[in-house]
Amino acid sequence: MKLLFLLSLVCCYSIGNAETQKSLSYWNFNVLDYGARANGITDDSKAFMAAWKAACAAVGVVKLHIPAGTYLIGPTKFAGPCKNVHSLTVNMKGYLKATTDLSQYVTGDDWVEFAWVDKLILTGGGTFDGQGAVSWPYNKCPTNKHCKVLPTSVKFVATSNTLVQNIKSLNSKFFHIALVGCKNFWGKNIQITAPSNSPNTDGIHIERSTGVTIYNSVIGTGDDCISIGHSNSEILLSGISCGPGHGISIGSLGRYHNEGDVRGLVIKDSTLAGTSNGVRIKTWENSPGTSKAVNMTFENIVMNSVANPIIIDQMYCPYSSCASDAPSGVILSDIFFRNIRGTSTTPVAVTLRCSRGVPCKNVNLQDVNLKYVGQLPATASCMNVKASYSGTQIPPPCR
Repeated sequence: MKLLFLLSLVCCYSIGNAETQKSLSYWNFNVLDYGARANGITDDSKAFMAAWKAACAAVGVVKLHIPAGTYLIGPTKFAGPCKNVHSLTVNMKGYLKATTDLSQYVTGDDWVEFAWVDKLILTGGGTFDGQGAVSWPYNKCPTNKHCKVLPTSVKFVATSNTLVQNIKSLNSKFFHIALVGCKNFWGKNIQITAPSNSPNTDGIHIERSTGVTIYNSVIGTGDDCISIGHSNSEILLSGISCGPGHGISIGSLGRYHNEGDVRGLVIKDSTLAGTSNGVRIKTWENSPGTSKAVNMTFENIVMNSVANPIIIDQMYCPYSSCASDAPSGVILSDIFFRNIRGTSTTPVAVTLRCSRGVPCKNVNLQDVNLKYVGQLPATASCMNVKASYSGTQIPPPCR
């Protein structure tokens, strides 16, 4: 089903039969025609918004062109719904630079936001440059739980049937790309780059979304390459090259009230290199409520010099200390690790540290081959879990 829909996106968004095609109008809009200077100095935000307004109001098959050139823009929201648009392609060949003046971002603002749009295609080979290095010293989130969050570079809010392919994100101030409340999202050939010491620069963060597929993408950043937050279902990550970064993470979960469940996650056919974690599930203690993370599969993944290649951590604490009055209330079950192989830079290559309040259920490891790069054999550490094992097991199973 997903493959068929993706093909329809690539083929002009399933325009339909010949009669339907004849009846459609085709429109092209160009930001240069609306006053964009493309000199990297003049603020082109108003020109971008004017071009989007015209494109969103058009009837039929619409393309919004951002030609080659350097564009300086501040916070920009491409909002719908675009009720009469059959499909809307943003053909971005340009190099977009974010303003570094944080006073332009009011509380809650991100840099570029696509919201309430159906059948959006973002493509063209262009680059979103968040120019984050100037802002990173102002990020207090690594040490302060109640920090002020910096802007995400590209955010998709409540979009449906979206295709993003052949774009780049560079040096975000906070997250590079975030999906919130999206349905049916495909990401392909996305390149994300930031230094390994850039704080909270998650490559792709997914939250409250369903039907998300990210594949054949390269992510190297200062935090999680991909992070799966709460209230997600039917997520597929395939062909991901991750590193540097903190790995691919589910969570952190259990921090806020009324978090929804995570269900139906598959991460497969991917490589992690030089990351501080591999595939990770992380939940907070003192959960204000209960939620579930169930039916998750990690399959055919190569670890090259990765610390903590397989890790479940239900005592997650990114600060120097955290309150631990009550165990995590996030229920983890039906978790499958299959054909995970490579090298670990820490002696404990497999960590299954589950909640004492709701121990993990039905955790399965099949054909795991993770060798410590040091002199000693790799080991495993388990807590509040009785895992099942089959096939090759290096390190040896917990007993």
